[in-house]
Amino acid sequence: MMFKELFADDSDRGVSPVIGVILMVAITVILAAVIGAFVLGLGDQVSNNAPQASFSFDFNSTADPSNVTITHTGGDNIEASNLNVTNGSNTERWGGGSGTVSTGDEYSMDYYTGDTIRVIWQNPSGGSSNVIAERDAPQ
Repeated sequence: MMFKELFADDSDRGVSPVIGVILMVAITVILAAVIGAFVLGLGDQVSNNAPQASFSFDFNSTADPSNVTITHTGGDNIEASNLNVTNGSNTERWGGGSGTVSTGDEYSMDYYTGDTIRVIWQNPSGGSSNVIAERDAPQ
């Protein structure tokens, strides 16, 4: 008789198993999200964001051929091997691809009327490339 008196109120039965199942499902979902993020490489992409740097463009249209001098004016230092300069028809590695590009460093390139000059950062991990500066050549 005493055993039945302990469980006389049936309204509390099954609360612990329901909470336990909810917690197990929540843990499973969180683990799946974390493992999925690493499998898809989302963790690697966060650490390989494009550098933050500023560049100025000085166009000389009186020279033959016309040329532009691009100057790193501030921000992050960038490995030259990861930095390309393009005028639309020709792409060159900054400084031949050796060294580090830091504030005050310059690079010159020929251009043609109507070209768009772009400084492009190539992700060293093989990810996407980012245009970090661009200007249209004078008409």
